[in-house]
Amino acid sequence: MAMTASEFETLADAALDQVAKALEESEADCDCESKGTGVLELEFADGGRIVINRHSVAQEIWVAAKSGGFHFRWNGTGWADTRGGGELMVALSKLVSQQSGKAVTLERS
Repeated sequence: MAMTASEFETLADAALDQVAKALEESEADCDCESKGTGVLELEFADGGRIVINRHSVAQEIWVAAKSGGFHFRWNGTGWADTRGGGELMVALSKLVSQQSGKAVTLERS
């Protein structure tokens, strides 16, 4: 779905805000910090990290985790994994659970 740079940034920033809010409301054992415009860094007790950032050129949200890198593209209703089609918040729930060692479900608002 083609969109302007401004539309992408608005959607991506809303998604990152949603992730930060969902993490705050969950019982995830990690610190979530904004590292500048369009970047969230999750730090876990064992020193592990997940980095979530918007990639404006590709118009995707990128997630870097211990288990690999993932790209999510807006499909008109949500952020879908470009390889498997999974939804961003579902994927992040799984990744945060894996890295924290606790089951975490991040709710999509």
